[in-house]
Amino acid sequence: MAQQHDTILADPLVRAALQQAWRDSQPGMRGGHEEGGFILQDPNGDLRIMRWPTGSQSSIVLPPYSNCKIGESDIVATFHTHPNTGSEYLQEPSETDKRAIRDDPDLKGEFYEGEFIISQAMIYLVNPDGQVNEIAATGEIFAKV
Repeated sequence: MAQQHDTILADPLVRAALQQAWRDSQPGMRGGHEEGGFILQDPNGDLRIMRWPTGSQSSIVLPPYSNCKIGESDIVATFHTHPNTGSEYLQEPSETDKRAIRDDPDLKGEFYEGEFIISQAMIYLVNPDGQVNEIAATGEIFAKV
Protein backbone atom coordinates (compact mmCIF):
# COMPACT_ATOMS: atom_id res chain seq x y z
CA MET A 1 0.00 0.00 0.00
CA ALA A 2 1.36 3.42 -0.99
CA GLN A 3 2.02 5.87 1.78
CA GLN A 4 0.28 9.25 1.74
CA HIS A 5 3.53 11.06 0.87
CA ASP A 6 3.67 8.99 -2.33
CA THR A 7 0.18 10.17 -3.22
CA ILE A 8 1.16 13.78 -2.54
CA LEU A 9 4.29 13.49 -4.71
CA ALA A 10 2.30 11.82 -7.48
CA ASP A 11 0.23 14.97 -7.94
CA PRO A 12 1.50 16.92 -10.99
CA LEU A 13 0.78 20.27 -9.31
CA VAL A 14 2.93 19.31 -6.32
CA ARG A 15 5.82 18.02 -8.46
CA ALA A 16 5.75 21.19 -10.55
CA ALA A 17 5.71 23.37 -7.41
CA LEU A 18 8.68 21.51 -5.89
CA GLN A 19 10.62 21.85 -9.13
CA GLN A 20 9.79 25.57 -9.36
CA ALA A 21 10.89 26.12 -5.76
CA TRP A 22 14.18 24.35 -6.55
CA ARG A 23 14.75 26.56 -9.60
CA ASP A 24 13.76 29.72 -7.72
CA SER A 25 16.26 28.89 -4.97
CA GLN A 26 19.15 29.36 -7.45
CA PRO A 27 20.97 26.11 -6.55
CA GLY A 28 24.74 25.92 -6.82
CA MET A 29 27.99 25.89 -4.87
CA ARG A 30 27.01 29.08 -3.04
CA GLY A 31 24.66 32.02 -3.36
CA GLY A 32 21.41 30.09 -3.35
CA HIS A 33 18.59 30.77 -0.92
CA GLU A 34 15.91 28.57 0.60
CA GLU A 35 12.44 28.48 -0.91
CA GLY A 36 9.47 26.59 0.51
CA GLY A 37 5.78 26.34 1.06
CA PHE A 38 2.71 24.58 2.36
CA ILE A 39 0.99 21.76 0.49
CA LEU A 40 -2.66 22.23 1.35
CA GLN A 41 -5.73 20.10 0.85
CA ASP A 42 -8.99 21.98 0.57
CA PRO A 43 -12.29 20.61 1.92
CA ASN A 44 -13.05 19.14 -1.53
CA GLY A 45 -9.83 17.09 -1.41
CA ASP A 46 -7.92 19.15 -3.99
CA LEU A 47 -4.26 19.95 -3.36
CA ARG A 48 -2.84 23.43 -3.73
CA ILE A 49 0.43 25.16 -2.94
CA MET A 50 1.03 28.26 -0.82
CA ARG A 51 4.61 29.48 -1.15
CA TRP A 52 6.49 31.06 1.74
CA PRO A 53 8.51 34.27 1.55
CA THR A 54 12.03 33.79 0.17
CA GLY A 55 14.53 32.60 2.74
CA SER A 56 18.27 33.12 3.20
CA GLN A 57 21.18 30.83 2.34
CA SER A 58 20.41 28.41 5.15
CA SER A 59 17.08 29.33 6.71
CA ILE A 60 13.52 30.27 5.93
CA VAL A 61 10.69 31.82 7.98
CA LEU A 62 7.18 30.46 7.66
CA PRO A 63 4.10 32.65 7.52
CA PRO A 64 1.58 32.22 10.37
CA TYR A 65 -0.48 29.03 10.60
CA SER A 66 -2.41 27.31 13.36
CA ASN A 67 -3.73 23.83 14.14
CA CYS A 68 -2.17 22.45 10.94
CA LYS A 69 -4.48 24.60 8.81
CA ILE A 70 -4.45 27.65 6.58
CA GLY A 71 -8.01 28.92 6.55
CA GLU A 72 -10.25 25.91 5.84
CA SER A 73 -7.45 23.89 4.20
CA ASP A 74 -5.44 21.19 5.97
CA ILE A 75 -1.66 21.37 5.79
CA VAL A 76 -0.80 17.90 4.46
CA ALA A 77 2.91 18.62 4.00
CA THR A 78 5.48 21.39 3.96
CA PHE A 79 8.61 21.70 1.85
CA HIS A 80 11.79 23.69 1.52
CA THR A 81 14.98 23.58 -0.50
CA HIS A 82 18.61 23.05 0.45
CA PRO A 83 20.07 24.75 -2.65
CA ASN A 84 23.68 25.35 -1.61
CA THR A 85 25.73 22.39 -2.76
CA GLY A 86 29.12 23.50 -1.40
CA SER A 87 30.83 21.31 1.20
CA GLU A 88 30.00 23.73 4.03
CA TYR A 89 26.24 23.16 3.52
CA LEU A 90 24.11 20.15 4.44
CA GLN A 91 22.04 18.59 1.71
CA GLU A 92 20.18 16.30 4.09
CA PRO A 93 17.83 17.66 6.76
CA SER A 94 19.64 19.39 9.61
CA GLU A 95 19.00 18.84 13.30
CA THR A 96 17.22 22.21 13.24
CA ASP A 97 14.94 20.95 10.44
CA LYS A 98 14.13 17.79 12.41
CA ARG A 99 13.44 19.67 15.67
CA ALA A 100 11.33 22.31 13.91
CA ILE A 101 8.95 19.63 12.62
CA ARG A 102 9.04 17.38 15.69
CA ASP A 103 8.51 20.18 18.22
CA ASP A 104 5.89 22.28 16.39
CA PRO A 105 2.48 21.62 18.01
CA ASP A 106 0.76 23.31 15.05
CA LEU A 107 2.10 20.65 12.66
CA LYS A 108 0.42 17.73 14.37
CA GLY A 109 -2.71 17.55 12.25
CA GLU A 110 -4.38 14.29 11.34
CA PHE A 111 -3.36 14.59 7.68
CA TYR A 112 0.15 16.08 8.09
CA GLU A 113 2.80 13.84 6.49
CA GLY A 114 5.87 15.93 7.26
CA GLU A 115 8.29 18.23 5.46
CA PHE A 116 9.93 17.47 2.13
CA ILE A 117 13.52 18.72 1.94
CA ILE A 118 14.62 19.15 -1.66
CA SER A 119 18.34 18.81 -2.31
CA GLN A 120 20.29 18.46 -5.52
CA ALA A 121 20.39 14.66 -5.40
CA MET A 122 17.61 13.56 -3.04
CA ILE A 123 14.20 14.49 -1.69
CA TYR A 124 13.92 13.69 2.01
CA LEU A 125 10.88 13.58 4.26
CA VAL A 126 11.10 14.76 7.87
CA ASN A 127 8.25 12.89 9.55
CA PRO A 128 6.18 14.58 12.28
CA ASP A 129 8.23 12.68 14.89
CA GLY A 130 11.47 14.15 13.48
CA GLN A 131 12.67 10.94 11.81
CA VAL A 132 14.03 11.28 8.27
CA ASN A 133 13.42 9.09 5.21
CA GLU A 134 14.99 9.32 1.78
CA ILE A 135 11.97 9.47 -0.52
CA ALA A 136 13.35 9.58 -4.07
CA ALA A 137 16.09 10.97 -6.24
CA THR A 138 15.29 14.59 -7.05
CA GLY A 139 15.79 14.02 -10.77
CA GLU A 140 13.37 11.10 -10.68
CA ILE A 141 10.59 13.28 -9.24
CA PHE A 142 11.36 16.23 -11.52
CA ALA A 143 11.47 14.00 -14.61
CA LYS A 144 7.73 13.37 -14.11
CA VAL A 145 6.83 17.08 -14.36
